[in-house]
Amino acid sequence: MVTKQFEGLPEDADLRRADSLAREIFSDIANKWALLIIEALSERTLRFNELRTEVQGISHKMLTQNLRMLERNGLVEREVYPTVPPRVEYTLTEPGQGLRATVDAMCDWTQRYLRDIEAARRR
Repeated sequence: MVTKQFEGLPEDADLRRADSLAREIFSDIANKWALLIIEALSERTLRFNELRTEVQGISHKMLTQNLRMLERNGLVEREVYPTVPPRVEYTLTEPGQGLRATVDAMCDWTQRYLRDIEAARRR
């Protein structure tokens, strides 16, 4: 995949445009696994298997793919320690912490309206 380079001002990053870098970033982070990983890392640094335990149901492959994407976008930092076996830890960067407020708001919204959504689905 070729990453688009944004050369204009941030206000020009229009999600409605098909070739927008903003749309690519939005697409990357607006998936359930990315949101759950950000939520899991919101309080502390975690190792890969700790993340896998925290984010129930995620496969090894999906966790790896999402961590790489989040790292590529500068939202997660990966630190490798030179031990045998290697110890790898993941933590949110400053932009990742900034996104956390949005993820928290989405979690709050879900909890607030879960019963309404369940009722709508039953109808």
